Amino acid sequence: MSPPLLRLAGIGKTYGAIRALEGVDLDLQAGEIVCVLGDNGAGKSTLIKIISGLHQHDEGTLEVGGEPVRFASPRQAIELGIATVYQDLAIAPLMPVWANFFLGRELRTGRGPFAAMDIGRMREVTRGELAAMGVELADVERPIGGLSGGERQCVAIARAIHFGAKILILDEPTAALGVKQAGVVLRYVAAAKARGLGVIFITHNPHHAHALGDRFLLLERGRAQACVSRAAIDVDQLASRMAGGGELDQLAHELASRGPSATSSAAEP
Repeated sequence: MSPPLLRLAGIGKTYGAIRALEGVDLDLQAGEIVCVLGDNGAGKSTLIKIISGLHQHDEGTLEVGGEPVRFASPRQAIELGIATVYQDLAIAPLMPVWANFFLGRELRTGRGPFAAMDIGRMREVTRGELAAMGVELADVERPIGGLSGGERQCVAIARAIHFGAKILILDEPTAALGVKQAGVVLRYVAAAKARGLGVIFITHNPHHAHALGDRFLLLERGRAQACVSRAAIDVDQLASRMAGGGELDQLAHELASRGPSATSSAAEP
């Protein structure tokens, strides 16, 4: 059996006196979506930074394709097929879609002093890659800033796949989107899975996670609270676990036991 695309074992990270992650385990297979959920401060951002090569882990091991690695830079992670699409996409809003698709990796034709950007080829490839993901965007000349948030996310996903990503990390891709646009992004994430990528989907939204994910890693204060399959948990249970269901139940019990009179008197100055 081939090793997972990505394996984290006992990953820990400390910033001074702050322990951001402790003992986190995660396996990611090809053609699988693992959703990472947790409240603010749960450690999701730190986990992304370690996998994408921005920060190095202090404890544990990180393996890509069965080989232990310790990233020295994001470039090293990219070279091993790890692509990260952040919520605040790094785009040039006034440049056309095709130019953003190839930003920093432009195709050229000719040699030496006669070399020039192969604009025709870049337009053609951009249209083809978007179409392969099911993105119907006839005009790749339009400024990318004129696209909807969902469309921009889809362009970023298609770009990552075109440039050889095997592991796709999506940082809250639906957080700032409405229901319709979020649905568009979720469909394209599912298309990335169908093409054999392993996807790590960071989200605050248990409904999006449960609709999309194969497994769910729940983080709380830097530690893995659980890692469960979709078959083992329904969306209400997922929402409760993510929000700290036990603490919420205790709070509801305390408020109910105080009664209306106690609550109103406590509100008086």
